[in-house]
Amino acid sequence: MPIKSRYLFTAAMDVEADKDAIFNEVYDKEHVPSLLEVPGVIAVARFKRRELEMFIGGERRKIVIEGEPTYTAIYEVESPSVLVTPQWAAAVEKGRWPGQVRPYTKNRRHVMWEKV
Repeated sequence: MPIKSRYLFTAAMDVEADKDAIFNEVYDKEHVPSLLEVPGVIAVARFKRRELEMFIGGERRKIVIEGEPTYTAIYEVESPSVLVTPQWAAAVEKGRWPGQVRPYTKNRRHVMWEKV
């Protein structure tokens, strides 16, 4: 995903283990498509955390950050104001997300990033 705008919004979270399948189904098939219809949302990509091993200071290390959420969605947006529009507010309440998924998420982190 080539980044075209100055802003990235990230939504990271964990989900209860027995809700993992519905979480991913609803996120991919309903939640992301709804948010992509919001004016000012350019692109969305979802990621699942995995183990990290890398060289730092000439030494191979496993990097573990305790408490880091399992899933992260990265939204490329034209402006931070996109997240306070009526269209965004409606999109995040569409479909099964608010009733069948959101209550089972935890360790949520929302961050707005600005390109430097």
